[in-house]
Amino acid sequence: MSADAQVVVVGGGVIGLSIAFHLAEAGVETLLLERDALGSGASRATADVVRSYFAGNPVSSALAVRSLAAYHDFPERPGLDLPLRQVGYLVLFTEREQVAAIEADLPAQRAAGVEVELVGADEARALNQLVGDDLPLLAAAWSPDAYISDTAAIVGGYAQAARRAGADLRTGTPVTAVDAETGTVRTADGVITAEAVVCAAGAWSAELTRSAGVDLPLTEPVVQELLTTDRLPTAPDIPVTLHAASGLLVRLRGDRLLIGMGYPDADRQAWRARVADRLAAVYPSMAGVELHTAVTGVRDASPDRTAFIGHRPGPPAFLYAAGFSGHGLCNAPAAGELVRDLYLGKDPGLDAAALSATPERVR
Repeated sequence: MSADAQVVVVGGGVIGLSIAFHLAEAGVETLLLERDALGSGASRATADVVRSYFAGNPVSSALAVRSLAAYHDFPERPGLDLPLRQVGYLVLFTEREQVAAIEADLPAQRAAGVEVELVGADEARALNQLVGDDLPLLAAAWSPDAYISDTAAIVGGYAQAARRAGADLRTGTPVTAVDAETGTVRTADGVITAEAVVCAAGAWSAELTRSAGVDLPLTEPVVQELLTTDRLPTAPDIPVTLHAASGLLVRLRGDRLLIGMGYPDADRQAWRARVADRLAAVYPSMAGVELHTAVTGVRDASPDRTAFIGHRPGPPAFLYAAGFSGHGLCNAPAAGELVRDLYLGKDPGLDAAALSATPERVR
């Protein structure tokens, strides 16, 4: 493999594909390299939720607001009918410190374009009828702008649109190193040279950015696992709901609950037991239900749970979009637009400096 490209994008998840589409649409000769199949990493282990509210993180919220608008416009650009079922997003608070922190965060969230309000315990229970009466619920954050979508459709839509725009998408091509000084990308099949390289390799980004001379403080790859219940005898339509104290996240998928709670540790059985205990404490009607693996995928995270999106000026240029911390689906359209604009030297229309690997963020 010796073909040159204007821009090489490393990583074929939803972030890399969004970047490839936006670059190719802008007339940039784009080659995307993916180690496995498209969407086979973190994009395989999502809850299919797109939302705009990220508590305590208005930077991610601003990306998500912009991305949600792009998802609504998906039928026109890139051109795919995308399922978007509005269900809303509810965050349950059982500690006074949580309520105080959210009250302080609301102005920044609203400035970022997020529709969110603090509601009382009674209203929260009315929104999610599964919440137990014994849960010491003080208040909740309610944001109606949350939707159930289809990650596979988004991945496929961006892939189709990128190819139509002229991008070359190659799977089964792991990248072993990037040399930002020369614009070379090393693969098992040879070396590719480019005017710019974009690292969007998810869980494998830290090693690749380090080889390019950009040391991002990303976690080591971790396995995300989402669980599901058996069919429920009754399944009221509930919002996507997060129990803030434990990180327990649930949503209805058909007549079952889809459940996430952090990352499994080495003792998977013990982790599942903790999930089951917390599920029963928050939602008593779920006590004793069997839990099964729904999906798994490998992902990375940043220390502040905000993505790193930025560039090292060239030529050759080196750009990165990594550390999405499970927010990749919600941030993907805006991330693609931002990387495109950074490469083209255009104003991205948002505070790109807040996302770059500044000394304050990487120390």
